[in-house]
Amino acid sequence: MITDRYLAQGPRAGIRPFTPEDREEFTRRAQESAALHRPWLFPPSDTAGYDAYLAKLQEPVREGYLICACDDGALAGYLTINNIVHGGFRCGAIGYGAFAHAAGRGLMTEGLHLVLRHAFDVLGLHRLEANIQPGNERSLALVRRAGFRLEGFSPDFLFIDGTWRDHERWALTSEML
Repeated sequence: MITDRYLAQGPRAGIRPFTPEDREEFTRRAQESAALHRPWLFPPSDTAGYDAYLAKLQEPVREGYLICACDDGALAGYLTINNIVHGGFRCGAIGYGAFAHAAGRGLMTEGLHLVLRHAFDVLGLHRLEANIQPGNERSLALVRRAGFRLEGFSPDFLFIDGTWRDHERWALTSEML
């Protein structure tokens, strides 16, 4: 399905903003993907959680994108840019997750590239960072494929699922794309 509702589109994936109409599909996909996501991330899996997440994405320091399969429009995953700083810094931190039915199909890789181009060209950002738990091999492979470079290690970096988790710090600048 080719549609003009995408902000950007590749051969197999398109990116678009989150909407209230995505609530049912997103929460169902999050529930179906819990085994894939744990212990790395906890996307909203109920109506109240989705609505709160959508409200946070309206803040000026955040952008949120759904990654959709072009053939049927189904949600394949999502990516957010958080802690956006403009001015001389022009940076943000990305977070993302694939949904289980789409994992391993290359849609997240294509969607990430679309978001990177959008962030650098349209949003005017210069640098995007990804903080990833060392054991999250799929997430590490995704940023490696996109050309991110490893910049460091941060012990006890983020509080996730009741404990402080170590993270590797990866980054990409507009010149690297």
